[in-house]
Amino acid sequence: MELTSPLDALRSRFVQGDVLALSRLISWVENHRGGYEALLDSLFERTGNALRVGITGPPGAGKSTLVNHLAGAFRKRGQTVGILACDPSSPFSGGALLGDRVRMSAVSDDPGVFIRSLASRDALGGLSSTTNEVALLCEAYGFDVILLETVGVGQAEVDVMHSADTVVVTLVPQSGDVVQAMKAGLMEIADVFCLNKSDQPGADLLEHSLRQLLSLSMRDWTPPIVSTVAVQGKGVGALRAAVLDHEAFLGVAGQAQRQQQRLTSMLKENAEARWRRAAWNAEGQALLTRLARDVAQKKRAPFEAVGCLVEALG
Repeated sequence: MELTSPLDALRSRFVQGDVLALSRLISWVENHRGGYEALLDSLFERTGNALRVGITGPPGAGKSTLVNHLAGAFRKRGQTVGILACDPSSPFSGGALLGDRVRMSAVSDDPGVFIRSLASRDALGGLSSTTNEVALLCEAYGFDVILLETVGVGQAEVDVMHSADTVVVTLVPQSGDVVQAMKAGLMEIADVFCLNKSDQPGADLLEHSLRQLLSLSMRDWTPPIVSTVAVQGKGVGALRAAVLDHEAFLGVAGQAQRQQQRLTSMLKENAEARWRRAAWNAEGQALLTRLARDVAQKKRAPFEAVGCLVEALG
């Protein structure tokens, strides 16, 4: 598919480093406007050179403040940073509520930092359904580091592991987080644990409990535990160092493997979405209605009807 004239003009400005063109193309991709797939295909050769870091954790863990200072730590070493912060969707417009950007004032005026809020749009994994596509745009633009901040998540919302090279799980004292960490999800996806608000009571207990849990881990990489006080910028340098240690541990082969896993997830999600759009056209909806009516009237058994749907729509 060829790019339309307006889209081609935006692409030309994008490759010349126009940040406004980047913003507009992100909106184009987020809204799945015509030609967005051809756009991403045309830019794909420019991708794959950025370090992707996911920052996740429960609500109130201070993720946005942490991302703010972590971006500053990378900037001090001369690296450009793209921040994709997933916010809850507005119940009225469907757009992001922009709460994360309010807490990133320290880097919001830095020309080497790009901040974009992405609406979760009812996605349940902590990220927007278009995060991977937008991250590809940021890679193609040339950012050295891409920080992916999730909405506040529970132990089962672990989509960030399919989008990042390194996952930082942020926990805070006195919030039951040690219990959450013991559950399968967050404990297993963490490459680095960040104990934020570590100046509060209970921080030592949380760290001790985590170390006990990690002593039982059978992984090749043992996630380090970094204590921070994000509002004061304390410990952020150590957190950046831990992220880079994990990058070194992965090496070229490990990073390539994670990139392939990301692309596998993205291809699967997009293929399934395309299949759903094709299957549930007017004809597919009509067949579904007829079969549901037959099941309700006991003319068919439920899974017999499922078989008919699969055969007809396959």
